[in-house]
Amino acid sequence: MVSKKKILLTFFTLGLTVSSFAQFGVPNLLKYDKRTFHFGFLLGYNQFNYNISSKPDLAEYDSLMMVNTRSLSGFSLGIVTNLRLGKYFDLRFIPGLSFGDRYVNYTIRYASGSEIVTSKSVESVYLDLPLLVKFKSSRMLNNIRAYVLAGGEYSFDMISAKKKKSPTNGDVVLKLNPHDVQAQVGVGLDFYCTYFKFSTELKMSFGFLNMLVPEDNMYATSVTSLKAKNIQISFIFE
Repeated sequence: MVSKKKILLTFFTLGLTVSSFAQFGVPNLLKYDKRTFHFGFLLGYNQFNYNISSKPDLAEYDSLMMVNTRSLSGFSLGIVTNLRLGKYFDLRFIPGLSFGDRYVNYTIRYASGSEIVTSKSVESVYLDLPLLVKFKSSRMLNNIRAYVLAGGEYSFDMISAKKKKSPTNGDVVLKLNPHDVQAQVGVGLDFYCTYFKFSTELKMSFGFLNMLVPEDNMYATSVTSLKAKNIQISFIFE
């Protein structure tokens, strides 16, 4: 399995290599910023996680001691559509797919005194439909712009476990709703290369909806709220 460090190093090397083509002394793509529309594609590294709230008192569950979450690395692909609203503002629509996993961990203590951690894996393939407003600075060193962006996103989990049945071996599937609505904020840098614009971007997402499907088992009833919390590093070519 590829480690997180190797994935980040690969993306960082890619970004550093491409941004080096933005020659700081000579302005590139002088007519680019006056176009009403432009298009591109996105490659991203993400980490999906949850803001989790469990019952304040787990005493009703004889063996359950603690509930928390753990994120895993994933990746995203997207198609960029950019509408120029003004000299410093753009409207961006970037439909895409995001692949990622998370774990919800339950620490259980048995009568013998031993403790084990039981993990419920949540695998997701999201269809993402974000709509963002981008506020960008003037060009710096001829070929660089800094920017911030904010907006919202609708996400649909195409492999949601909401309708899955628990296996016959007695294991329990943690079921989640497939629909989510998230707020997004981010920062980034645009690099104007000779033939295209390259951007590096850091974006965070915070879900509004409780994703957990209520069920009559310890793993579902011990958790009161499970909301998405994601971070993504993107490399965008336009």
